[in-house]
Amino acid sequence: MTVTISDEKYVGDRHPRGIVLVVDDNPNNLQVLSSFLDESSFEVWAVRSGEKALQKLNNNNLPDLILLDVMMPGMDGFETCQHLKNDPRSENIPVIFMTALSETADKVKGLRLGAVDYITKPFQHEEVLVRIEHHLKLRNLTKTLMTKNAELQKTQTQLIHAEKAATLGQLAAGIAHEVNNPINFIAGNLSFVEQYVQEIVNLLQLYQKYLPDPPNEIQSAIKSTNLSYLLNDLSKILQSMQVGTERVTEIVSSLNKFSRHREAGKKPANLHEGLESTLLILGHRLKANNHRPAIQLIKDYGDLPLVDCYPGEINQVFMNLICNAIDAIEENQKSKTFPEIAQSPGLIHITTDAIDDKAIIKIADNGSGISEVDQTKIFDAFYTTKPIGKGTGLGLSISYQIVVNNHHGKLYYNSKIGEGLEFVIELPIR
Repeated sequence: MTVTISDEKYVGDRHPRGIVLVVDDNPNNLQVLSSFLDESSFEVWAVRSGEKALQKLNNNNLPDLILLDVMMPGMDGFETCQHLKNDPRSENIPVIFMTALSETADKVKGLRLGAVDYITKPFQHEEVLVRIEHHLKLRNLTKTLMTKNAELQKTQTQLIHAEKAATLGQLAAGIAHEVNNPINFIAGNLSFVEQYVQEIVNLLQLYQKYLPDPPNEIQSAIKSTNLSYLLNDLSKILQSMQVGTERVTEIVSSLNKFSRHREAGKKPANLHEGLESTLLILGHRLKANNHRPAIQLIKDYGDLPLVDCYPGEINQVFMNLICNAIDAIEENQKSKTFPEIAQSPGLIHITTDAIDDKAIIKIADNGSGISEVDQTKIFDAFYTTKPIGKGTGLGLSISYQIVVNNHHGKLYYNSKIGEGLEFVIELPIR
């Protein structure tokens, strides 16, 4: 066959075995290698300089292996290799140097730059073929290993999520069960206490009506105990106790709703209830403390129908995203003084709506946002921008799996540095 060598690529008729980029300033070498590799069922790209090789890699397709001449005018093979290994797109492509140099120092230099092997000129076809096949096999094995490792990591993340969710659900259900009985006892008896106290107050008032002038000892006791204040305050105390028991009952109800991950199968759920139960559990983190004023919470709830989902899993997503928003606000406020924070307090804005058979939930904060570098890894397992010991790097990864894999929805974000971060959840209603 006839092969024309130029600065453009040469494509063989059959290439089931992969693409080999050959870089050599000698046309005869390119002719020999191109013909031989084409006959061995490889697709061949042939260029005559390091500059042309780098230009070729700007295309969408990449070669599977590169044969690179060391001695070339302009950009030599060592410099070309360095550029290849500094580019994330080409850093994993095996590079085999072709050279007539036999000095050990030259070979060591090439290997340190990232080359995987050397082929000595003049070429022995069988040797070239064996080395190419060997390194392509290694590369394919490496790709397979990386794929399996990614699958293993994904499975590990799912197992951690399942264990974490189960433990959290059991803890929530256990607390709810333990608290439920005593709080019901207190709530049930408060009405009787209020009734009995009122009867005692009525009886005292009758005494005052028919015995307006009690003995001096009783009058002294009334003055020392401030009876009128006690009777008035006792009523307020009972009302506060009633409000407190109702609040605990709400928390127990929220814990029960939150731990619904153990329910089998999807079912229609009120997402607003899930949000409210999550916010109730996280209420203590929104309150003011010695370092900052309270985090403001704005809720713009739209008209959401019931959504077919795993309610416990969606509650876990709400918990992860709202906790993430609180952490972002607190981290952003660390370097500010209390008066500075008071002028621009932390803010979490939750919006819900139904659009085109999809439930849309947006959870936004006014933290510092995330950088472009972090944005590319935000949903990766075990990746976190939080300080050591603060985050596990699993929350957002687990949330993504729940929304995308388990519910066939979408989870994405909008962020501007210095302005905050907004997560958007899209769930199919049916």
